[in-house]
Amino acid sequence: MTRVPRLLAAALLAALAALPTAPAAAADTGAVAATDAGTVLGSAHDGYRTYQGIPYAAPPVGALRWRDPQPVAPWSGIRSATAPGNRCPQGRPDQPDGSEDCLYLNVTVPARADHRPVIVWLHGGGFTSGAGSDYDPHRMAVSGDAVVVTVNYRLGVFGTFGYPGLADSGDFGLADQQAALRWVRRNIAAFGGDPRNVTLAGQSAGGMSVCSQLTSPSAAGLFDKAVIQSGSCLIDYPRNLFFPGMAAGSPWADRTSVEAAGQTLAATVGCHTLDCLRQQPTAALYRHGTAFTRPAYGTSLLPLEPAAALREGRFQRVPVLSGGNRDEHRGWVAAQNRYVEPITAERYDHLLADSFGDQAGQVADEYPADAYPSPALAWAALATDRIWSCPTLTGDRLLARHTEVYAYEFADRDAPGQPGFAPGLPPGAYHGSELPYLFDVAGWPARLTPAQQRLSDRMIHAWTAFATSGRPWARFRGDDVMSLRPDAVRPVDLGAEHDCGFWGDEGVLNGPDPEEDRGDGTAA
Repeated sequence: MTRVPRLLAAALLAALAALPTAPAAAADTGAVAATDAGTVLGSAHDGYRTYQGIPYAAPPVGALRWRDPQPVAPWSGIRSATAPGNRCPQGRPDQPDGSEDCLYLNVTVPARADHRPVIVWLHGGGFTSGAGSDYDPHRMAVSGDAVVVTVNYRLGVFGTFGYPGLADSGDFGLADQQAALRWVRRNIAAFGGDPRNVTLAGQSAGGMSVCSQLTSPSAAGLFDKAVIQSGSCLIDYPRNLFFPGMAAGSPWADRTSVEAAGQTLAATVGCHTLDCLRQQPTAALYRHGTAFTRPAYGTSLLPLEPAAALREGRFQRVPVLSGGNRDEHRGWVAAQNRYVEPITAERYDHLLADSFGDQAGQVADEYPADAYPSPALAWAALATDRIWSCPTLTGDRLLARHTEVYAYEFADRDAPGQPGFAPGLPPGAYHGSELPYLFDVAGWPARLTPAQQRLSDRMIHAWTAFATSGRPWARFRGDDVMSLRPDAVRPVDLGAEHDCGFWGDEGVLNGPDPEEDRGDGTAA
């Protein structure tokens, strides 16, 4: 994969899944909580309290760059927690925003909370952008009677960098997430949360992070349930299907390739040692570090690629709420139309040949361009099925062999759209479109209609019911998942809807059929 297309794809993911920071509310002297490092003063609101910018680990700067997160230095007196902490470095390669001093979290608490279920939210953004403060969870806290924690973790070259001999190469952002979970176990009771009922949740790269933690031995015991939104452990893609210029692969990279990329970066900035690299300015590393967009496996934190871990049954036995969106890939196709080349009928045939080679004819027969309103919508449907929906279904089947799974599909095809969708390519239920149904996301361009607000209420109730008791609706069996739409919430056969028999039954285009692997495996 070349650097420029990879950067562009990551930027497009960030544009869909990470949005501007919400403004902080005014402080009120009634919102005080004691952590193991010191006392914090938050903000009181009508029906809830917020505590923002609480450090959960020492700043990973200087000698602590690319090391596991270290304990916070205690403070005396009362620390203000009324504004978000720094975002981790992100943005344009030549003009990054944020700071390496970014390991902060935010806590939103319903009024008079006592021993309430806890949801720890990991933001999306392609492992290169986003922040916990992008998501205001007060509706979830108030109507769901849950404590919600949103987390920053190291991104890009500072979160997924690798180098020969460097401990935990490629997994520093994942290590940060574990440090935040340990902070929650130690401290959340002081905010009214139940440290023995913690649900780890995330969307996109955040969902992939949840997959990583499910299969990480060092995350064992840190959470009690998991929510994976548009980030299945089974996601992978042929070359150029995710976006032009992207090689075949998955959201995870093997450690060897990550460390080779680290050697290339070192040579680029004129360093031959880690000490030299740790002395480089943030901007210099960020400018040349665009290759670092995926966590590594083959490490002590993540011994196996998550897909392999699921197939071997090596994951933590906790209940899982898992799902994706009906038209997941339309955002990337809109960007391809706009920034690369419009998908015409001729271009569609070229893309099929490029991505599928000798199997292009089979795929064309299954997804003929003239069966859709446009070739772009045909390509979006194909990519949604192959990259997102069918791998998610396969992952749910694998999880369900060993634990309770509750599966869904967000299917509001009139969800508020993001800029970039041209006439002829309606957004549908695109990647990230479910987020404003769960959170107040600053910068979202449109409000929900009354019917959509009712769906939002039902989704918040389901997510928090899962966090409370582990049972949002009927348990996943077969291929039926809960379809979430304003006009109806009811089961749908996901395999039939997304043609998963074509992609998975013979194992030709989507890897081995999970039904062929009946081994029980062991928990990570």
